[in-house]
Amino acid sequence: MNVIIIGAGIMGTTLATLAKELAPDLDVTILERLDHAGAGNSWVFNNAGTGHEANCELNYTPVDEEVISVEKALKIHAQFNIAKQFWAHLIEKGAIKDPTSFINRTKHCTIVSESSIEELRLRFKEMSAHHFFENMQFSEDFDEIKSWIPYLMEERPRDQKMAATVIETGTDVNFGALTEQMAAHAVQELGVKIEYGTHVKRVHRSPTGRWLIEAEQNGSPVQHKADVLFVGAGGGAFPLLKKSHLPFRSRFSGFPVGGRFLQAPISAEQAQQYRAKTYGKAAVGAPPMSVPHLDLRVAEGQHYLLFGPFASFKPVLEKGRGFFDYLSSMRLHDIPGLLNVALEHFPLVKYLVSETFKGEKSMFEELESFAPGMSKKFNWKAIEAGQRVQIIKDGDLQMGTEILVSSDKTYGTLLGASPGASVSPEVMLRCLEQLLPSIFTKDEAQQKKKEIFPEDNLDALINNPERYREIRDSANNTLGIGQPDTQ
Repeated sequence: MNVIIIGAGIMGTTLATLAKELAPDLDVTILERLDHAGAGNSWVFNNAGTGHEANCELNYTPVDEEVISVEKALKIHAQFNIAKQFWAHLIEKGAIKDPTSFINRTKHCTIVSESSIEELRLRFKEMSAHHFFENMQFSEDFDEIKSWIPYLMEERPRDQKMAATVIETGTDVNFGALTEQMAAHAVQELGVKIEYGTHVKRVHRSPTGRWLIEAEQNGSPVQHKADVLFVGAGGGAFPLLKKSHLPFRSRFSGFPVGGRFLQAPISAEQAQQYRAKTYGKAAVGAPPMSVPHLDLRVAEGQHYLLFGPFASFKPVLEKGRGFFDYLSSMRLHDIPGLLNVALEHFPLVKYLVSETFKGEKSMFEELESFAPGMSKKFNWKAIEAGQRVQIIKDGDLQMGTEILVSSDKTYGTLLGASPGASVSPEVMLRCLEQLLPSIFTKDEAQQKKKEIFPEDNLDALINNPERYREIRDSANNTLGIGQPDTQ
């Protein structure tokens, strides 16, 4: 069977690797617009690199009056622990030699001001009662918080009431480095083919039922044929879906959100003082991906601090593509949905437009508000982040991702963003189960799946503390990110 995957980012490369591990006889080809794997949204500075386990992100635990919902946080945490199993498998088989090349232990912290202390206390109470977050700590003590995240507290007035939580075993993940190494392994050891510099323009069914992929490769037209097609091209998935003639294509359109970060290189010694990712609370009307956070990043052995993100309305599908691509991807049936989003989410649209024109002076003011004294402590510069395209489904704006598979199981795609790369192995495993279910009828594939994922059942991780700790500790040991200090 011939399988073509569009996009050599973290999603497409993970799907290709999983497919060939579970079904070595598959003929798998990846078509990538850029010149190497992981160069789009997966690249190290196109995202915040947080290994999302819901440790520190307030938007994963919404509050309605005094009732906090932790269901989304539990699911994301379980998904990330399935991801760690897959990455540990890659280490064990030698596909990745050094885990520190892509994953490093980093504290995950949340900090709030006086008006949100009770909300954070409630969050801590609910979350720390579950075995996923049993090692979470809460404090309102200035000196204790300073010991966790000194850069946020050193020049803050001591009379300013703050509260924070910390989990010591969070992670910083370089998804670009992970994708590059995984792609090299997929090509060299598994027989996956990757064709770079290939910009897919259109996909449609042939009279025989196969998918025809029309593309340009280094400026020349090329055509590919596939029995099964998966489109994992980030925002580029939307126009291809529109041209697919699949019946559900009219239900979906894209809402693009851009972003910027402030970035500063720091020394290894300075990184030891602040080995953390610290999340705050988003401004009223701001999208979830605009939650302010100050992050330690590790890229090719160098250390950086990243602050942001500063969201913007940037009408492009992917970084490096133009407005015309976005405009040409829209259809008449998309207009009501876009107008509905503009009306129902006017504060969000207004916020994004205002953020688009924010200058560096205002960015530094936000940094100073979040971490007093930081704007002068390091040499900061503004950098462009990756492009996110959120889902508009049936006229409603959605935050998150959605797997779509055609009724005949020949076309699959992933739309949306967040938590995205962090849960890519679990999401791509579910996609593979829907897109190529025949794989999983074979005993060899089931045995291989068990080898890769000793526990891929989300409910088992959520409801069985001992099983979760066993799986977590094994993966953490292999990945070199250690164990919790207490049980």
